[in-house]
Order: sequence, then C-alpha cells, then structure tokens
Amino acid sequence: MTTPEPLAGRADPPAGIHSLWRLRDYLKPHLPALAVMTAAAVAGVGLSITIPLVTKAIIDGPITDRDLGALLPLGLLALGLGVLEAVLIWIRRWVQSDAVLGLETEIRHDLYARLQELPMSFHTEWESGQLLSRATQDLSAIRRFSGFGLLFLVINVLQVSVVTGVLLHLYWPLGLVVAASAIPVVWLSMRFEKAYVVVSRRVQDEQGDLATLAEEGAVGIRVIKSFGRSEHMSQRYEAAASKLYSTSMDKVRLSARFWSFLEVIPNVAVVIVLLLGAIGVGKGELTPGELVAFITLLLSLVWPVASLGVILAMAQEAMTASARILEIFDTQPDIVGGTRTIAEPRGHLRLEAVDFAFSESDGPVLRGLDLEIRPGETVALVGATGSGKTVLTSLVPRLYDVTGGRVVIDGVDVRELDLRHLRSLVATAFEEPTLFSMSARENLTLGRSDATDAEIEQALEVAQAGFVHDLPWGLDTRIGEQGLALSGGQRQRLALARAVLAQPRILVLDDTLSALDVHTEKLVEEALRRVLADTTGLIVAHRASTVLLADRVALLQGGRITHVGDHRELLATVPAYRDLLGSDDDLPDSLGDAQPEEVSA
Repeated sequence: MTTPEPLAGRADPPAGIHSLWRLRDYLKPHLPALAVMTAAAVAGVGLSITIPLVTKAIIDGPITDRDLGALLPLGLLALGLGVLEAVLIWIRRWVQSDAVLGLETEIRHDLYARLQELPMSFHTEWESGQLLSRATQDLSAIRRFSGFGLLFLVINVLQVSVVTGVLLHLYWPLGLVVAASAIPVVWLSMRFEKAYVVVSRRVQDEQGDLATLAEEGAVGIRVIKSFGRSEHMSQRYEAAASKLYSTSMDKVRLSARFWSFLEVIPNVAVVIVLLLGAIGVGKGELTPGELVAFITLLLSLVWPVASLGVILAMAQEAMTASARILEIFDTQPDIVGGTRTIAEPRGHLRLEAVDFAFSESDGPVLRGLDLEIRPGETVALVGATGSGKTVLTSLVPRLYDVTGGRVVIDGVDVRELDLRHLRSLVATAFEEPTLFSMSARENLTLGRSDATDAEIEQALEVAQAGFVHDLPWGLDTRIGEQGLALSGGQRQRLALARAVLAQPRILVLDDTLSALDVHTEKLVEEALRRVLADTTGLIVAHRASTVLLADRVALLQGGRITHVGDHRELLATVPAYRDLLGSDDDLPDSLGDAQPEEVSA
C-alpha cells in the first residue's frame, strides 16, 4: 500500500501555523485553565524582573550607605519575591499538565473515532504505520508544544521585550546593545523555520514508513520464518531505519547550527555589556547597583534566547504533526449513514443492477448484477478466484458502496439506513478472520455485548469452537494480537461463533469453513443448517459440501450472476459451474429437481 496524496509530495509539506490554529476548538474547554496558566507565567516574569531591581536598591542603598537596618527589609522582600515566584511556577505547571493532557486525550479520542468512521477505501489506501505514527508520535508532538513550547514562546518573547525596555531605561547605550542583538536572532529564526519544517515533515513521514515495516514484521513473522526471509526483511527494515537516521541527522545538524548561534549571541552581549558597563561605572554614568541589576537582567535573557531554537523546533514539529492529523480529519467519508431503521426486519435481500469499481481508473468488478434472497433463504455464491465474491458480500453491510444500482433490505436501500442499525441486521464472518488482543469472550461478544452465557455456549457449539474452554483461563484467556496463538481453523471457528452470536437477520459467510478439517466442517455445517433455517444467508463457497447448506446457488461470472439454481442441476447443465466445483461422489442423491434459472447478462 502507498500513502495517498498529499503525502506523496513530501519535499514541500503543507504545514503552517494555520494547522495549529485549526485545532483551536480543542482549546476552548481549557481556556480557563490556560488563562490561569498564562497569568501565573506573566506574574512570574514580572517577579523575575523585579528581583534584580530590588538587588539594585540593596546595593545602591543599604550596602553603599552601610545601613544594616534598611538591609533586612529589602533582603526579606527579595526572599519573599523568590518564594512567590516558585509558588507561581508550581501553579503554572500543575494547571498546565492537566489542561494539556486533557487536550491530547480529546484529540486522540476524536482521531480514533474518525478512523472508525472512514470507509474501507480509505484504510486500503493508507499504510497502517502512517496512521499509527499520527495517533502516537504526532499527538505527542502537539502535546509537547502545547504544554511547553506555546506558553514559553509567548512568555519568552514577552520577557525579552520587557527586559529590553527596562535595560534601555536603566542605561540606554547598553540597552541598545541588547536590542541590536535581537536582529540576527530574528533573521536566523526565519531562515531556520523554512528549512526545519521540510526536514521535520520528512522525519515524521519516514517514522510512519518504519512503523509500517515493524508492524508487518511482527504480524507476518510466521510467513517470514517459514520462507527463511528474516535476513531480507531485516535488510528492508535496516534500509528504512538508515534513511530515517540520515534525515534525522540532517535535522540535528540544522538544529545544532541554529542553537549554537543562539548560545553565542547572549554571551557576546554579556561580554560587551561588562566592558561598557565597567567603563560607565568608572565615568560615573552608572552606579554599581545599576550595573549588577543590568547584568542580572541580561543574564535572565540568556535562557529565553537560547531556548528559542528548541521552542521553534517544537513549534515546527507540532505544526507538521497538526497538518498530518488534519489530513485524516479533512478526509470526508464517502459512506455516510442514513436515518431510517426497519421496525420488524425480515431479512429480504435484493441486489438490483449493482455496479462496483474500486476507483474510476479501475475497471468494474461487478456489472449490472441482480440477486434476490428471500427471508429465511440461503444462497451460496460460487465464482472463480477474483470474480468479486468478497466485494459482493462487502456491499451488504456497506463496507463499500455500490457505484451503480442499489442493495435493498426489506424494500429499503441500505444507503438510507442508519449504519449502526444496518450492521446490527447483517453479520459477516470473513475467510481471513480478524481477532483482537483481548479475551476470547470479548472477541465473541464484539458484535453483541449483552449476550448471555447460554447464548455464548450455543454459538460456540454451532461453530464447534468448544476448544476455548481448554485454554488456560477458558473464555477469559487473552488470545493475543491477531489470534496468532490459535490455528487457522480455530480462528475461523471463533469468528464464525462471533457472527452467529450477533443473531443477525442476514448472515454473510465469506468461505468461513475453508480452514476446517473434513470432520469438523461436517459438524459445523450440521449446526449451521439449524441456524440458517431462521436467517437469511449468503455464503461464499468453494466446495460442494458447503454449497449443500444453501437452498439455491448463484454463479458469478464476469461481474454478473449468470445462473441461479440447484447445485445438482447446475453441476449437470452448466459447464463453468462444473469446472469450478467438479463432481462430488459424496453428495446425496435426493436433491431437488428444479431447473436452473439462467439470468440474462
């Protein structure tokens, strides 16, 4: 899979302050906390400026005059201001942590919900590692900037501006030196921002690519080992890791040059101020207290200026992360649920002149397809590999939408139905079952959380999945990611039990019995026959034994249903069907005499 546009153009990523600004709605609930946090920070800046001025008063007053009586009150004042500054810092950090973590949690929740809303067409186009990196690393980048960078970017700019004004007031020649030092900082910061945003986006995209390879290596470890391709996969991972390392080093070198320059500027300014200040004191233009206060205030600017590089880097990473996350939020789902529900569903399914293509550039998979399954009836769908059987079954619960025609349940177009309601009517068990890293019970009840123990046992019996009771903790055993601790047949049986437990009006089985041995398959089919007697069923079948579960068989050829009828009759009269299934000596003789229905193409 490849990541779709706009990620393809990685050299010039769409990032900017507007990306963060568009996330402002998440900040609104936290505005009171942000106000307290900002007020505490501003007050802290005021105190950090006041303390050197008190020091000036102490030096030029009690110390110069040798008035020890006046020294104690000013000393206690300085101490009190220092303690108050520490309290304000504690308040700011406490409020800040709560607000920022709440912000991250809300975005994470909405991002996951958005991923659930987006259709299968979106998920088949995007690499899983790219989505994973957005949900983890990008959110962390936004949290770091929101919790540290944004506040200190404002506070540091405020502190530099106010302190520079105070320095100009104390002794304007030295104040001009400090103000002039801001010119190269501003100029270099603008150049740094333009270069850093590009390399930052490249790093974040390459981290997503690396996450994809890591996930594929973990999920596909059995295949990798069975083919002896561990070294090959390691080389692919190492190549991606080396590419990320190279890009990250470019990022580090860019940051190092900028940060080193920022470290030099305030230190050079301090040296110049010391030299000129000493001359000023010698000429009587500056008092010793003013010089100490001046140098103390100047030193208080060292960290705000030096940290500017870190803060700007965090800002660019956060803006890039915001742009990447907004790519997901901006993707409009092409499958949107309606508002209708069916009060008394019967499960009457019709596909009317259905067309389907994955995209406009791809050829059609289904063309003018018609099929009707009456309530309580089971139809087996037979076709060659790649004929579109799985796509057809995906159209019923609207995992994909038809590009022409319509799918109708009980006379209602599925596009008019509420999606939750539709998917409570339709349950699907896929050929390649997906199990989650949770207990066997949680996997089973995924489609019906209110199922009773008796209903769970009944579903397990239908699917012949009683093996779960032999697991170390029975139904409460965690079966691991993708259920890899289970065999293919066990995973299929659990997925089948999950679909049966949902008690749908329409049960779709996409070759769900392919991994079962003959004996188990026979037991499952006997139990399924009882379930299907009360449910509308659509079964994708590759074996004649599975076909026997159905009341009728539909042959899919060239994107159309060409024949519908009884298995025995189709076997005898339709060569294409006979080529797909062949003869089966184990079939019972007493099969219906109905003639196959030939569907006009």
